[in-house]
Amino acid sequence: MSTVNTNKQAVANSTVTRDLRELDKGTDNIYESLVIMSKRANQLSNNIKEELHQKLSEFASSNDNLEEIFENREQIEISKHYERLPKPTLVAVQEFLDDKVYYRNPTKEQ
Repeated sequence: MSTVNTNKQAVANSTVTRDLRELDKGTDNIYESLVIMSKRANQLSNNIKEELHQKLSEFASSNDNLEEIFENREQIEISKHYERLPKPTLVAVQEFLDDKVYYRNPTKEQ
């Protein structure tokens, strides 16, 4: 299994079998844990998507030529870099297990 270091933490690059009892330690509810992880994964995904669009927008031009589109190596390298990143869901699960995700449930606080 290969791992990728993102923000100084090792995250698996592929799926990993998890013990369900590990996932509900902080919340005592597996479904609540899954909601927390899915919301975090959405945040990460949106951040990555926004960052990628910003970097690729530098290459946009008003007079796109078919040859320029296929020969832009820098754009291809940026895209490949983002393809090699671990999936946001894997990062979110690892962050949750490492207690690096802040969450609260207002209904439990009452």
